[in-house]
Amino acid sequence: MRQKASVIGGGLAGCEAAWQMAQRDIDVTLYEMRPVRTTDAHQTDRLAELVCSNSLKSDQHPSASWLLKQELRRLNSLLLRASVKAQVPGGNALTVDRVTFAEEVTALVEAHPRITIEREEISDIDPAQLTVIATGPLTSDALAGSIARMTGSGRLFFYDSISPIVDAHTIDRSIAFAASRYDKSLDGGTSDYLNCPFSKAEYERFVDELLAAEAVEAHIPNDTPYFEACLPIEEIARRGRETLRFGPMKPTGLTDPRTGRWPYAAVQLRQENLRADSYNLVGFQNHLRFGEQKRVMRLIPGLENAEFLRYGQIHRNTYVNAPELLTDTLQLRMHPNVFFAGQISGVEGYVESIATGLMAGLHASAHLSGQQTRAFPRETALGSLCHYISHADSRNYQPANIAFDLFPPLDPNPRDRKARQAGVCARALAALEQYLEGHV
Repeated sequence: MRQKASVIGGGLAGCEAAWQMAQRDIDVTLYEMRPVRTTDAHQTDRLAELVCSNSLKSDQHPSASWLLKQELRRLNSLLLRASVKAQVPGGNALTVDRVTFAEEVTALVEAHPRITIEREEISDIDPAQLTVIATGPLTSDALAGSIARMTGSGRLFFYDSISPIVDAHTIDRSIAFAASRYDKSLDGGTSDYLNCPFSKAEYERFVDELLAAEAVEAHIPNDTPYFEACLPIEEIARRGRETLRFGPMKPTGLTDPRTGRWPYAAVQLRQENLRADSYNLVGFQNHLRFGEQKRVMRLIPGLENAEFLRYGQIHRNTYVNAPELLTDTLQLRMHPNVFFAGQISGVEGYVESIATGLMAGLHASAHLSGQQTRAFPRETALGSLCHYISHADSRNYQPANIAFDLFPPLDPNPRDRKARQAGVCARALAALEQYLEGHV
């Protein structure tokens, strides 16, 4: 009898999980509710649509993000393969044309003979059936209710924001200048960002208007926090007038060619697609009314006449309390046939979502075949990520990106940071190879 499994959610994690199982001769039904039911953040019905940024973060050695990508490449990640075709200039980051990326993933998943895509909303989970839940931060109320009933823990959620996108042809290039921090383009990097420089007076006026701007009524409960790694800019500004200059408007390492000096503050713009006809405002997620966004953002030097292709928005981000509910193989402790992957599992970030999707697919395949599910080694990025979400303090749990502080320390542990990070990367890749010899 042919083995069967279901994956709920056609985002990054769901597509990766479905692909990994299908590659292991499992018949997979992939459920995606769009376009039957849309969300507040998605704009298309394509699989693996990137809702927030178009950056998959640093791809430079040695970094934790680079290491996680290397491990995924070694494990033949579908989505890392798709990112190659969709890649656009992004300095040291892996940045993609989000349309090309989604189209490539959709085409590959649709063409797989072992994957059937069903466009419908799933509102209930049968814990007796092999299921990977990868519905992401915008899980529907009905399914979230089913998960709450199944786990007995209710649901947790915070609110997350997305950045505006501007038409490239409306950026004033006599003001906005191309540069990477500290002129890294001179050392083999690239000047793939446009930078909008502020004087002190321009910065003060921008902060005044930002703080006075009218926000959209979000209906957010008073005890529901924003995710600290993705705060709206108006929320950052409320924490102090200079806070933006040490966050998304940090001018460090950016030399304005008009003055030969660093500006007082700066907004960076990152290329959105292969045609370079649009840019997103890096770290400029917000929840202002659209008219107010246009008015305030046009105070940014170089964007005085900008036309916005997308405004910032805010959306619910639902996730389970993973330390209470999940094992380090991403299985529900009380229902081992049910796996979680992606942001709903308690990770933050595109690559982290892909990683948990890949691991859920591999572990679910082993479980379905009657094999023992074995977690990835703690020394690897994959293993450290799963160790965090299954062992963190459940009382104050927040989703995490991959970072070196999730890894066990080296022994001996070099004092030099770069040497320490390089050592962690080398140890991780060696541990992964040893793991693969007997398990995948």
